[in-house]
Amino acid sequence: MDKTIRDILLKAKRIAVVGLSPKEDRPSYRVAEYLMANGYEIIPVNPNCAEVFGKKCYRSLTDVPGDVDVVDIFRKPEEVPTVVDDAITIRASVVWMQEGIINEAAARKAREAGLDVVMDKCMLKEHMRLLNE
Repeated sequence: MDKTIRDILLKAKRIAVVGLSPKEDRPSYRVAEYLMANGYEIIPVNPNCAEVFGKKCYRSLTDVPGDVDVVDIFRKPEEVPTVVDDAITIRASVVWMQEGIINEAAARKAREAGLDVVMDKCMLKEHMRLLNE
């Protein structure tokens, strides 16, 4: 799995962060801030705010213009299937469920649609572990 994760982190350029909070103390904010500092383009997706990091916040993945490499999910496990459906619709390459987020059925559906899936792992921690060795 380390090789797959390393490959994802090296190839990805645009990351849609679903559930990105504008609150600095939230994990989604800290992870997105770290990813931006490491050269990734972050696309905030949260229907409850207008912008995060000075960037327009989109209501859903299907509203995001252009290609998305990774869909980084900060939502409850029961909300993941809808996000996966949207990720399939926009032809994202990867669905990444953050630490503590597990939905086997959604992961299976994403894989069947040709997406790579990372589940129950923090993108920040994996980046630090695999690319900042």
